[in-house]
Parts: sequence; structure tokens; C-alpha cells
Amino acid sequence: MLPQEIIRKKREGGTLDEAEIAFMVEGLTKGTVTEGQVAAFAMAVFFRGMALSERVALTRAMRDSGTVLAWDLPGPVLDKHSSGGVGDNVSLMLAPMVAACGGYVPMISGRGLGHTGGTLDKLDAIPGYRTQPDNALFATVVREVGCAIIGQTADLAPADKRFYAIRDVTATVESIDLITASILSKKLAAGLEGLVLDVKWGTGAFMATFEEAKALAESLHAVANGAGLKTHALITDMNEPLADAAGNAVEVAHAIDFLTRRVRSPRVEAVTVALGAEMLLIGGLVTTLEEAEAKLIRSLDDGSAAEVFARMVSALGGPADLLDRPQAHLKAAPVTKPVFAAASGLVEAIDTRAIGVAVVELGGGRAKAADTIDHAVGFTELVGSGDDIGPHRPLGLVHAASEAAADRAAAALRRAYMIGTEAPAMRAAIALRIGT
Repeated sequence: MLPQEIIRKKREGGTLDEAEIAFMVEGLTKGTVTEGQVAAFAMAVFFRGMALSERVALTRAMRDSGTVLAWDLPGPVLDKHSSGGVGDNVSLMLAPMVAACGGYVPMISGRGLGHTGGTLDKLDAIPGYRTQPDNALFATVVREVGCAIIGQTADLAPADKRFYAIRDVTATVESIDLITASILSKKLAAGLEGLVLDVKWGTGAFMATFEEAKALAESLHAVANGAGLKTHALITDMNEPLADAAGNAVEVAHAIDFLTRRVRSPRVEAVTVALGAEMLLIGGLVTTLEEAEAKLIRSLDDGSAAEVFARMVSALGGPADLLDRPQAHLKAAPVTKPVFAAASGLVEAIDTRAIGVAVVELGGGRAKAADTIDHAVGFTELVGSGDDIGPHRPLGLVHAASEAAADRAAAALRRAYMIGTEAPAMRAAIALRIGT
């Protein structure tokens, strides 16, 4: 085969067969297909699209470009993937909740991307926690604790890493076909038996409209199942921060408060329990969603989910008393101050992306790949849609490294909120279920 002929075929709108796609991915992995050819292939896919058979073949080929994990565990191996948002710390609670209910969750997560926070960046706020353990420790923690949240290792779907780097500099990142293969190749390489997708829409999501989110969710759902991985998908609302905290250490603290029942966060609980219920259902641990939801809530109420989280943190090198003394281990920003709106009223709309960008500008995310993150900065006590604010209630608290940084972030937070006299219609946290 010749790469240029495969590129030509896709450029002309043809459907590639499995062997042609496998040839391109093998060449991508081994370097026998040039970066220019990969870029041309990506652009051809961007404009011409891929049929379901092509997306399945591309996903499988990228999965098989490296190690595919195999588990021998007494329960189902399950995971979830989120398309990313602001204040989305669900993974920190979901993995131990599902583990407490009998599932095994080898969760391979990522770092922050653009305005969205990354699970690994949050976990890096925990002193000693190893987000990049070797495969032996990863397997041991999953087996003995029930879950482990780590980063992608170098030998899992290596073709995806090279392909993404080329897409990133050739304006082809936004292709739903290529996004689908990128996400699912890593999940398939993790050796899962079931997957739940959390595809977000709204002002804080990569998919700004419900229609865009639905198209991505349907593509992911079809390809995952076509590749042999039983998958359900939820479309969830990201028109406001999910938790009332946005940052790294502050979101870990929020997760600890959630797991220990010190605070109740209705929207966070709704999304976390809904995703967990689908995971338990796929894994055959329950027969109905209602049974699953009750089981997950019980894991919070009886403390078993919190215990699993504590054991996971300790097993991966973090402090054994993190749940009892989070303030002793999670770094606090030197400046914390309330942010009041210019006028009183009701929150009519929120530019959630702007809040995520403000966290990045505080130092809680990366403007460049080489940037160092300040895990202490961010926002807490953020108000939500329809909340009444004024001198009696701020928009939130800013946590910053300096007074000047706090003032800049406060101005950004004020701009992110539209204050008026009418509360907006309330949106359900779960907009649509696919495959249930």
C-alpha cells in the first residue's frame, strides 16, 4: 500500500477498509508514514468524514498500537469518560463509589485542556499521590482497593499521542470522527468491560450546543459498542459550573466534603449517581437503575465510598489521614477574598467557560504545555443559575497567589455572571440518556 493513495481515496470521499486504516496507523506508530502524510490524512477525514466501519477500524488499530491491559478480577471492570467541564470533579467521587458497590475501576484520566480542569491536575494537589505509577502498582491498587485514578502510560495507545500532536498543529482537532477514535482507543486499551460517557453541552463545554453534544455522544456510543465495548452515554448540562468550586486543591476539598457528607451538592450528586448507576447496570451488579442509585447513595451514607477513596490515596503514595485532615495537606492560597457583583439581583446566565479561563489565568491551568500549575488557586462558593446575590451574598470566593491576581480574577468572575430580575428556567442536570 501507498500512503498517498489511501489519502487520495479518502480525499475523494471513498470508504477505507480495515487493512488500509491499519496500514496508516502502523505507519504512524513506526514513523514510516510521514507527519505531512498524517496531516493530509487528518484533513481529508476532517472534510470527508468517516463511516461507522472506518471509525471502528481506526479505534481498534490505535488501541492495538501498544499494550492492551487484561484483568482477572472477581467483578466487572468499568470506567467513565467525561468530555470536560468546569468544576467537574466527578471522577474523584465516582470511582470509589462504584468500587464500594462491587465494581473495579482502573480510571485512566487526563490533564486540563483549554479552559477545562483535568483530573490528574487535581490529584497532583494531594502531596505524594502518584499519578504515573508503574503497571504493577496500578494493577495491585485496582485489585486490592477497587479503583485507581492515574494518567495514561506511554505504552497505552501510543499512536493516539502522535496523531493528536499532529492534529493539534494542523487545525483538525475538532473532527468528531477523530475525537471519537482518540477517546475510545485509550479506553479500549485499558481492558474495560463497560464504559459510561459523560458528554457535556453548554457555555462551559467544548460542545456549546445540545445538538453538537448529541452528535459526539452518538458517535462515541456507536463506535464503542461496534468495537466490542458495552457503552452507555449521558448528555449533561454544563451551562454553569458543576460543583461550586473550580480549581485543583479546592475541588479535591469539595470531593472530600462530598464523600464524607459534610456538604450536599445536588447537581454534583445527580450527575455522579446517574453515571455510577449506568456503570453498575452495564456491569451486571444491579438489574435496575433505581436499585443502582440506591446502592450508590448508600455507599455515601455508610462511609464505604469515602473509605475506598482514602485507601486509594494512601496506596498511591498520598497521606493516610487526608479525609480527616484535608486542610493539613491541601495547599491554601495566600489570598482569599469574596467577590461581590456590581448590582443585586438574580443570576440569569453564566459564561462558564470564562470562569474556567479565569482559573487558568490565576495559575490553576496551563497556557502552554510547559507551564507549572499552582494547585492552591481557584474559586469556591460559586453561585448558580437563579441564585439571589447582592451585598448579602457574593458571587464566590477567589483564592489567589497575590492581591493583584485576586483583583484580576474577581473582575473576570463578575463579567462571567449576567445579573437580572428574572430567574432562568431550570435545566435538568441529565439532558439525555443514550443506550440505557
